[in-house]
Amino acid sequence: MRAPIPLGALAPYLPCNAENPEPRVESIYYVLSWACHRRCKHCYEDRFRPYVGDALEAVVREAEANAPRIIDHFPDTMLYRDLSDVDEAGEPRRKVGRIILAGGDVLVDPVRERVLYPTLKRLRDRYGRDVRLVVQTTGDLVTETIVGELLHAGADHISVSGLDDFHVGMQGNKKDVLRADLTALFDRSGMQAGTAAAPAPGPTYSFFGATPDVWIGKIWPRGRAWENGLSTATLADNFCNAWSGGLGFLRHGFNGSEVAVEPDGSVYPCCMKTRRAIGNLTEEPLIGILDSLAGHPAFEAISAGRPERMGLTMGWSVDDFLASCATTTPQGRPYRNLCIGCDRFHEAVLAPVIDELAEQRRARRAGHPAA
Repeated sequence: MRAPIPLGALAPYLPCNAENPEPRVESIYYVLSWACHRRCKHCYEDRFRPYVGDALEAVVREAEANAPRIIDHFPDTMLYRDLSDVDEAGEPRRKVGRIILAGGDVLVDPVRERVLYPTLKRLRDRYGRDVRLVVQTTGDLVTETIVGELLHAGADHISVSGLDDFHVGMQGNKKDVLRADLTALFDRSGMQAGTAAAPAPGPTYSFFGATPDVWIGKIWPRGRAWENGLSTATLADNFCNAWSGGLGFLRHGFNGSEVAVEPDGSVYPCCMKTRRAIGNLTEEPLIGILDSLAGHPAFEAISAGRPERMGLTMGWSVDDFLASCATTTPQGRPYRNLCIGCDRFHEAVLAPVIDELAEQRRARRAGHPAA
């Protein structure tokens, strides 16, 4: 689940000077593990669910093994330039970006001990204070001991995402009781209310939930939400043209740039996930992947929040794309949304392009030009 963070949100910043590294991205949404203690009907990803026994060990081992390689291929800095906030000379101020560690639920045992805490430490060791580390959790696994451990491990912000009627066990007034209990707990721990992006002199916390009028809206046509027929989005609902959609993913180095990363290292321009990953961070650096896509009309269209224009130079008119957006829900209801057209365009046209770009990057890393 994603909390909306407005473009240009305030963040700590550093003066722009030659001693600071080249700015990279504002935000990385890193799904550490598929393990969750719930199987919510509105979830956008089927793999977020409870695992037990050997299955749990498998998803934890995947996350445990891949996290160090993924982090090694993160940008060399998590600073970015904010074009909406300039200094007296008109230069965009350099600000501290964030890495959001999410699931599933990263507080599920043993994900918490074997993956989350070591990842927090590794990120803090790499970036020092030049990153804001956000831990996202559904909330009902939070304890006073865990909050202390998270703060000791380097977390800057705890984002509680499950306070809504869609999440199993949170119906009715249960979410209000949990929110009150957690607020008191966070306050006792020396935290203050804030946002994942905003500056603060100490650790902060926030709450959000999948409410129809605020975050979840028409619901992404993905995962169990799709299988359960919960998406009511139409062609007018452009999930791409928003934070957590593809908007701005290619303009790394500036505000608005974010990518989503899966436990196996697959990286996507949006949290909803395109039909194909644009690369894999267990194999290659994120910035190299993004640079290889820059200037390509299809990926630039995604980054501009205009997915209907993805195929203009590849044989697909806007009308062709819109026609491909039509489908039928699992319940037999006619349905049209731009995400469906994006999936179809990837399947029909873009998949071999992604493969070719990956091969070219592989060849460059090996020291010889691709054929």
